Amino acid sequence: MSFFYLKALHIVFVTTWFAGLFYIVRLFIYHTEAQEKEDTERRILSEQFKIMQRRLWFGITWPSAIITLILGPSLIHAFLPLKDHAWLITKLFFVGGLFLYHLSCHHIYKKLKNNDFKYSPTKLRLWNEVATIFLVAIIFLVVLKDIVHMGYGLIGLVIFTMILMFAIRVYKSIRLKNN
Repeated sequence: MSFFYLKALHIVFVTTWFAGLFYIVRLFIYHTEAQEKEDTERRILSEQFKIMQRRLWFGITWPSAIITLILGPSLIHAFLPLKDHAWLITKLFFVGGLFLYHLSCHHIYKKLKNNDFKYSPTKLRLWNEVATIFLVAIIFLVVLKDIVHMGYGLIGLVIFTMILMFAIRVYKSIRLKNN
């Protein structure tokens, strides 16, 4: 029975981790766009975004990531030996990539905290979709648990990624037209 409690908690913290990752990059985008405002408005917005980013990052996103990375391995015993579960090995690969994505967001967080605006809003919008790609890949692997369907899932993931990139371009052209 404790396995199911751990699994439920793992899902809860995966969800809050992803929520934090999705929202932090949106805050990065808004913070970067605020730099185009006049001086007083820019200073006020920047300070507010820094507060929001710090609270989200250290109050929700980092704790959720750590708890997820603690609970996840506590569930692996149900899937031993791992070599019999190719889907899980692949999922762990994607989780590793997700954690690297998390660390890259931390790098961006530190840059913005120091008023170093290295990335454009468009690049950040593209970067925001990387978490979506990880989410889709991980969920399909967990639900399907089948190496044959993983191939179809990866093809679907590539198509999904292309659709996302197209949608971002369309959104950007609409925004530019309306400004």
